[in-house]
Amino acid sequence: MENNQVYNGGTNDPVEHAREVLRIEADSIISLIDRVDDNFRKAVDIVSSCRGRVIVTGLGKSGLIGKKIVATLTSTGTPSLFLHPVEGVHGDLGIVTRDDAVIAISNSGETQELNVLIDRFHDMGLSLIAFTGNTSSSLARASDCCIDVGVPREACPFNLAPTSSSTATLAMGDALAVALVKKKRFTEEDFYKFHPGGTLGLRLLAKVREAMTTDDRVPAVPTGTPVSEAVREMDEKNLGFVLITGNYNRLLGILTDGDLRRFIRHKAEFNGKKVDDFMTRSPRTISAGATLGEAVEIMQKHEITTLAVVDEQGCLEGSVHLHDILGRGGTIKIAMPQET
Repeated sequence: MENNQVYNGGTNDPVEHAREVLRIEADSIISLIDRVDDNFRKAVDIVSSCRGRVIVTGLGKSGLIGKKIVATLTSTGTPSLFLHPVEGVHGDLGIVTRDDAVIAISNSGETQELNVLIDRFHDMGLSLIAFTGNTSSSLARASDCCIDVGVPREACPFNLAPTSSSTATLAMGDALAVALVKKKRFTEEDFYKFHPGGTLGLRLLAKVREAMTTDDRVPAVPTGTPVSEAVREMDEKNLGFVLITGNYNRLLGILTDGDLRRFIRHKAEFNGKKVDDFMTRSPRTISAGATLGEAVEIMQKHEITTLAVVDEQGCLEGSVHLHDILGRGGTIKIAMPQET
């Protein structure tokens, strides 16, 4: 064999090796599609009806994949925890209750330590979901439903190290988690409850209505109000702006403290003037049902810090300031939707 030939005639170019690995692993995931059947549907039913938690267990690489599946399930509204099979038979089985369900992961389905633990689960009367590449294995036979995650080959050139098989198992775990999101009607607001801090929760999930200022806390005056009275309203509410409304509370404009400073620099005369003479007409607005992420994007695009919140008819419902979104203390402070 020439020096540049390895693994059945392939080159030793790392880029080509990487591409081949990705092709093999992609094919392994695609091969699972036609094997998603009533067993998968039953697994969704078992988990969605579980009154306790989902106990995920597996050894070695299967255990590492199991921990990732736990993280995905937990963050999408399915309480889950990982149980190491060896630790389980040495006391940690005490964390499992009769209300729980189990996902057991083993590519071979013959992991001795895992099968010992499975016997204990049966004694407790728990429902068992198997993720395995061997549908004739001891684990598969012991399960209430068996999810086939077998792959044609590993991406490892020796077909030994778990590569394609672990990738396929992880993908099937994602499929289960997403199916449960649909089954349980898990919403963006629900997701935010599990991610209350950080940019992710802020931009994706919280609604403007959860952070906006409403009622008499909103600085607002009717059209025709003298500028002096509008300034007093602005000072009293201390938000740096005042909104101007017309008939039926329809939003007409906004006057900010920045506007006032610019008018003063240009020696504008306020005596006897109405707010209509100085306000910015058709200010930037947003709906209460929009996300705070959308609000931040509008603010960034137009270099402003305040948006008026209006309904479909353009009537004023409130206002949202950048400080309301980020939290005046530097953390997000938004009331969560109540359970119903």
